[in-house]
Amino acid sequence: MFFRVLISVFLASLLGWSGTSFGVGKFMTLKMSTTTSTENSGLLDVLLPEFTKKTGIRIMVFAKGTGAAIHDGMEGNVDLIFVHAKKREEEFVAKGYGAYRLEVMYNDFVLVGPSSDPAGIRGLKDVAEAFKRIALKKALFISRGDQSGTHIKEQEIWRKTGVRLKERSVVIFKGGRKKAIPLTHPEGLGEWYLSIGQGMGKTLTFAEEKRAYTLTDRGTYLKFKFGRAIGLALEILCQGDPRLHNPYGVIPLNPNRFPHVKFAQAERFARWLVSPQGQGIIGSYKIAGRQVFFPAHPFSASMGR
Repeated sequence: MFFRVLISVFLASLLGWSGTSFGVGKFMTLKMSTTTSTENSGLLDVLLPEFTKKTGIRIMVFAKGTGAAIHDGMEGNVDLIFVHAKKREEEFVAKGYGAYRLEVMYNDFVLVGPSSDPAGIRGLKDVAEAFKRIALKKALFISRGDQSGTHIKEQEIWRKTGVRLKERSVVIFKGGRKKAIPLTHPEGLGEWYLSIGQGMGKTLTFAEEKRAYTLTDRGTYLKFKFGRAIGLALEILCQGDPRLHNPYGVIPLNPNRFPHVKFAQAERFARWLVSPQGQGIIGSYKIAGRQVFFPAHPFSASMGR
């Protein structure tokens, strides 16, 4: 009799533990592939703990270029992606890899460089004109060269400059694996135009060392400029062009295509990001008093404050 009671108690506690861990999301872990800018900016450090506190669901982050993050989704390696290349995100959903896309927030890209500004672009509002002057001057420019959202935007801008461009495929190493990516660039690759195949933080650091120009998302720039003891000497020289608008979207993977994904939990996170609480956290996140991201649903954000 004693042993029956002992076994019953054990089974009850086991079932209770299982219900807590998996039935209501306690200790559940989601895998999310996201752009380096959401991590480098520091936003995820304040956003994710609040979601975990509310739901018990933890998020395992894989930060990389948007192209690589989307590739993770195409291979079903994660439960959701959180990136910033709207056209590619919409194609991802249209081809059945993602269930849907929710626009979460936006900021913008800025063109930064040394205070000496050898190409004379300071104060320009037309980013294509700024790129053109850099090319004509053959001033040193550092490209991420990694098919991230920032790199995709950079290539779009080069196509608007009217300068002579070249198309080629280059091989970069990501996670110890070779990967061929398309590259559109002005003449001068390896001379004044350097493509390094790195994330935004390393690209900013390299541009700082070389006293060069580079395109960056504002969030990562602010974090490296004002959010670290080391700081950053690079200055914003061109901003405000509507073409530099930078929207971010979250996409849970399609469970019909990837039955193994934790869709219910991924959807819960996606919906939370656009809820009053999620939008309020995004809107209130600042670095040195400067707003980093703007909620895509400002009315919702104001309700969450």
